[in-house]
Amino acid sequence: MPPQVELYDATLRDGMGGGGMSLTAQEKLRVVHRLDELGVDLIEAGFPASNPKEEELFGLLAHERLAHAQIAAFGMTRRRDVPAEQDEGLAVLATCFAPVCTLVGKASAFQVDTVVRVERDENLAMVAESIAFLGSRGKRVLFDAEHFFDGWREDRDYALACLRAASEAGAERLVLCDTNGGSLPGRITAAVSDVVAALPGVALGIHCHNDAGVAVANSLAAVEAGATQGQGTMNGIGERTGNANLVTIIANLQLKMGIEVVGEQQLARLTETAHYVDELLNRNPAADQPYVGKHAFAHKAGMHAAGVRADASTFEHVDPAQVGNRRDLLVSELAGRGTVREKADAAGVEADD
Repeated sequence: MPPQVELYDATLRDGMGGGGMSLTAQEKLRVVHRLDELGVDLIEAGFPASNPKEEELFGLLAHERLAHAQIAAFGMTRRRDVPAEQDEGLAVLATCFAPVCTLVGKASAFQVDTVVRVERDENLAMVAESIAFLGSRGKRVLFDAEHFFDGWREDRDYALACLRAASEAGAERLVLCDTNGGSLPGRITAAVSDVVAALPGVALGIHCHNDAGVAVANSLAAVEAGATQGQGTMNGIGERTGNANLVTIIANLQLKMGIEVVGEQQLARLTETAHYVDELLNRNPAADQPYVGKHAFAHKAGMHAAGVRADASTFEHVDPAQVGNRRDLLVSELAGRGTVREKADAAGVEADD
């Protein structure tokens, strides 16, 4: 049996880090409902009190009913030298309505030394105490192990120590983050496999950025290696070159890997949902985006069009209707006679050979 994989959407928080990306609180609320209808399991709405817009959104969400998805609030581990019980950010998370809290903390010795600038043991304490505090307040806690893959490459033992501290403190899931987006699938596979062996029975997630252009491939490699949660954003939006494209991840998990993450009718709304988010962001949907792009199932060359007419599987890897898209035959100087005749017939124009 294929493993169960949970879908985690970070569009409303991480996705908004992309250049030119902005939604009002009301627009974010509309996205939440579309993601819920799509079958996404967890929706990261942001940090409840980081700015007035986030505060407004959480105020709205507190009164909304969702059919399937749960809301996750995002935050950071406690500040250095401040007890978790006295940390203002953790207090906000502890009192907000969201049942799930995602805490980000460093899992790289280099980052701890150069950015956080605390003793490595103090970083471990920051992770463990923050998770334990939220757990004591009835929250389900996910730990975002920031810079994990770089940290694992630089100092494996310390990266694993960060994960172990989070797990022992009660984290429900450890999310391995390729924060700089520079890893390739081979490293993802090796690192996730190592974690599975070192921390048997611990639930893992994967969170990839797309700086090397392989965020989706990295996410799928992590699932193959043992991760049971895939994180991403709609249409891959996000800081720098973006996050792993959750749209593509959903289609690949279900249609290529045999892992059912949404229902068939929900999958058939994938194109509609992807374009809806782009519309709210005042973006033209990428025509060449896998599965949901306008050109994803467009055929221009005469030989290709003829092949599709004979048997669609000759030049289409899936049925476009499965993801709510459609086939298109394009007329150009490359088109064959059959395509031109078909287009002419559709337009009511008589055409001879």
